[in-house]
Amino acid sequence: MAKLKLDLHDIYNRGSEIDRALRDVIDEAVRIKASVVEIVPGKGSGQLKKHVLRFLDQKDVKPLYHRVEKDSGNWGRVWVHFRWK
Repeated sequence: MAKLKLDLHDIYNRGSEIDRALRDVIDEAVRIKASVVEIVPGKGSGQLKKHVLRFLDQKDVKPLYHRVEKDSGNWGRVWVHFRWK
């Protein structure tokens, strides 16, 4: 199973690019039937991670994946897990 990774460090302060990057990685995960996408918002203030979680909670995005896992040891990561039949 394929895994994808999205590191948001380079675009952390550009909201529209963040949404586009998130949409692109989720679309790619669906296209190739990836098992997991690792999103790295970084530690920082936590605002970027909240932005990522809000994006994933949108009604058109939420049905695309199985579950979200937040890294308990490293607040700078979120995994989006997919389940394919």
